[in-house]
Amino acid sequence: MVAKWSRVVVGVDGSDGSLKALQWAAEIAKERHTELTVVMALRPSLPPLPGVSPSYSTHDDVDPQLQAEQRLLESIHKVLGEEPRVLVHPEVRNESAAKALIEASKSADLLVVGRRGVGGFAGMLLGSVSQHVAAHAHCSVVVVR
Repeated sequence: MVAKWSRVVVGVDGSDGSLKALQWAAEIAKERHTELTVVMALRPSLPPLPGVSPSYSTHDDVDPQLQAEQRLLESIHKVLGEEPRVLVHPEVRNESAAKALIEASKSADLLVVGRRGVGGFAGMLLGSVSQHVAAHAHCSVVVVR
């Protein structure tokens, strides 16, 4: 007998790796008949790579929280469409990506992250966030490549 799950959590930062993780996590949540929480950290763990937009704005006239919420919803709609086949809870957290995901893992059955996000270094198999999360999460972790 397979135990009933209540929640799958996935970290999204807008990078290709995180969007692949979102797709994978949504499929698992659908198969397990559970909710999907999609987490975006307002403060990136590392500076973004050249050419990649950060998940917040440094302009005084733009609300970083609202901008992050919009980017998160855009990522969800891009990957899952306007009417996802799974119940999705978007969350923007005002903390580092690793801290936000580890905290979210406390009430999750599975935590999914991409191999590398916006702060990755060329040649690394896992980024610093996925390494930290894999070591400290409160549930099983899947790193999607």
